[in-house]
Amino acid sequence: MAATTLVNPFREGISLEGATHPVQLVIFGASGDLTRRKLLPAIYNLVQASLAPPAFSVLGFARQKMTDDDFRNLLSQAVAESGEVRVRDAQALERLRERTHYLPGDFQDAGAFATLKTMLDAFDKQYGTGGNRIFYTATPASLYGGIAAQLHHAGLITPPGGDGGFVRMIVEKPFGRDLASAKALNAELLRYMSEEQIYRIDHYLGKETVQNILVLRFANGIFEPVWNRRYVDSVQITVAESIGIEGRGNFYEETGVVRDVIQNHALQLMSLVAMEPPLSFDARDFRAEKIRVLEAIRPIAPDDVPRVAVRGQYGPGSVAGERVCGYREEPNVNPVSLTPTYAALALGIDNWRWAGVPFYIRSGKRLPKRITEIALQFKEAPHLPFRKSQIETPGGNVLALQIQPDEGISLKFDAKVPGPTMRIRAVEMDFTYGETFGSKDASPYERLILDCMKGDQTLFDRADGVEAAWAIVDPILAVWEADTKVAFPNYAAGTWGPPEADELLARDGRSWRRL
Repeated sequence: MAATTLVNPFREGISLEGATHPVQLVIFGASGDLTRRKLLPAIYNLVQASLAPPAFSVLGFARQKMTDDDFRNLLSQAVAESGEVRVRDAQALERLRERTHYLPGDFQDAGAFATLKTMLDAFDKQYGTGGNRIFYTATPASLYGGIAAQLHHAGLITPPGGDGGFVRMIVEKPFGRDLASAKALNAELLRYMSEEQIYRIDHYLGKETVQNILVLRFANGIFEPVWNRRYVDSVQITVAESIGIEGRGNFYEETGVVRDVIQNHALQLMSLVAMEPPLSFDARDFRAEKIRVLEAIRPIAPDDVPRVAVRGQYGPGSVAGERVCGYREEPNVNPVSLTPTYAALALGIDNWRWAGVPFYIRSGKRLPKRITEIALQFKEAPHLPFRKSQIETPGGNVLALQIQPDEGISLKFDAKVPGPTMRIRAVEMDFTYGETFGSKDASPYERLILDCMKGDQTLFDRADGVEAAWAIVDPILAVWEADTKVAFPNYAAGTWGPPEADELLARDGRSWRRL
């Protein structure tokens, strides 16, 4: 492959930070778990760090009956309990509490949305927010279209006049449950607002190490020349969780691991690793290159599914020394459920850079440890003048990017063991964010909410990107859902998945990394 001449997307003279503008943030589903665990602590962090605009307010909207004071107390409790809060600042919390309000209402009630408009108009005058709004839908995806329609009919979608006026909507994943529903949902949202108003969030893209993939590749001249099929043997992406479904049986029965993790998180990571250098780090160029990767992934025919995809479901076992039940024994789970809690895929990218390089993706619940990692396995040197007996730990060169829980990068290479004889052992150079920079990372939601305030869509999904990802996994899901003879459970909790996942790589003469 010809060497790439890289145009640095982080070129001088361009501000990547932008600026926030006066805005009201409305959270639909404000009484739910996502709001309490993630959104409220993230909003507090932005206020405490003076990153939220001075003219700013928050309004929670949900079915649950609460007063303003009840919701403010929920805010205080969320901040007190969150491990993502960096600085405990009573004054900052009080400032946010004073600008936090709540409206109980049904998402299908036009009267509630009329009341919402009246309240927001009043708060515009009280807080000087100028009609700018961000609507965050922390609700099931089935409600997104209805909420957008109600906002439209209440006159809340049209941006205010003047320069910089905006109305934006943040929608959570999973965005649909298959390609057809994703297209329908995109069409429904685009019926009421423009693509520039829609921010499809995937919190993985807010993680520091995920963003550092781009800096590692495109700001360092030593990596990009070898980031291709001539030097890379294979790529492994692991998104492993040691936890089970944490009481979310009804949700997981409808979702499964492919819809919950692989269609979004894992394919996002794959697109960042494999994308071509964008001309600049703005939303248009960056998202276009990501989508080109997804569109270049080799389509999977139904007959190929058994060869390139493996599914699993955990049974009883032991995780971290504690006995745990199997998936079918979890609350609100069908005792004969065929929902996969593990999946492994072997994907190929049909383009000049990656032709012939397999991308292996695996994700599962109740695996031995929580870890998300991207590993590039490099090809062996064309000729080794050393005897096999001299190499103590064969395995070749690996560049591994740890996304969570300990964010960092490691490079594995061979070195001579000190002494009079020639002995070769693999060693690693490690970089970790915590040791190097010391300060605690911003949470992904903090970064992404701030980007939405700035109007920066770079780290959010575009409609065609969502549809391209669904097009990859749809054939797999169709074959699996039609085949009801699968023998579940097929891996014990606390193990690395079913034996078929090892066979998937063994057929290619490879194996999964030991993590």
